[in-house]
Amino acid sequence: MSDTAEMTTPAGTDANAPSVAAPSSLQVRVRAMRWEASGVLSLELSAVDGTLLPPFEPGAHVDLRLPDGTLRQYSLCGDPSDRSHYRLGIRAVGGGVSSTFVHRRLRPGELVTVSAPRNNFALEDAESYIFVAGGIGVTPLIPMMRQASADGRPWTLLYCNKRDSDAPFLDEIRALGGAISLHSSEAGTRLDVEAQLAGVQTGAMIYCCGPEGLMTAVEEATTAWPQDAVRFEWFAPRSRADEGASGSFEVVCNISGLTLTVPEDRTVLDVLNDAGIEVPCSCQQGICGTCETRVVSGEVDHRDSILSSAERAANQTMMTCVSRAKAGSRLVLDI
Repeated sequence: MSDTAEMTTPAGTDANAPSVAAPSSLQVRVRAMRWEASGVLSLELSAVDGTLLPPFEPGAHVDLRLPDGTLRQYSLCGDPSDRSHYRLGIRAVGGGVSSTFVHRRLRPGELVTVSAPRNNFALEDAESYIFVAGGIGVTPLIPMMRQASADGRPWTLLYCNKRDSDAPFLDEIRALGGAISLHSSEAGTRLDVEAQLAGVQTGAMIYCCGPEGLMTAVEEATTAWPQDAVRFEWFAPRSRADEGASGSFEVVCNISGLTLTVPEDRTVLDVLNDAGIEVPCSCQQGICGTCETRVVSGEVDHRDSILSSAERAANQTMMTCVSRAKAGSRLVLDI
């Protein structure tokens, strides 16, 4: 999750209110900043007291809260075996408040806050891997490539950028020893997703992160692949046809013993928090997974950008910030 939608606490809102409850976090110092490509800076963040940071697995991300109060999710792109620091890759985005702050105002030595690592994009065991990245979308894939190389698993990176010189972390990736295929829109070598991925490769898994157009193309090209063999990390909520309102519905809180009504114009998360049931949340857009809650019974209208088709069909969890009950259903949550 290298470049998701940014969030700020609205003016006049209590930052400690339940509706914006944050996961456990720690203050860290910006140890170093480095240009990785045109418009892309990496940040190295270390504990203020020099202790080891919490562990993370390939694919994990953290919430980064900047001194101006902006909160945004970024993938951890460093080496999981080195807990002396976290590394983030941040691309300058026109109009992006957080990326503008990082590029123009943040400097080594300053303090920022990060959440504990979370992982909705975990690397699963496979005989081989195909990684598909668009620009800064390569960041969650770098630790995966590192792990695959360490495990002796062959991997290929299909790496798309406007120009090859814009590809961040390219020298580091090359040193990991996989097969790299560069695709540049400016040079006319744009990735032919259908030709590359339509044929199912037995024992392989695909991991994809990048702009929505690339992600959608990969999704459409891999319909013949097993559902669990193709994984995505979305920058921002994916575009969907107008889902419309589902009307009001009831939520039964199995542990708290409360039965609550969720109006048409409110989220499950809001109603739970208003009732004193504090559910950790961060993005409130269905892309970070912080508010994931176990479903005991009832049919969920899944509107997140995290769960796979198989996970949605299993109906075991929901993202309370965006998902709702299907028409006529009553949800029982393990909360």
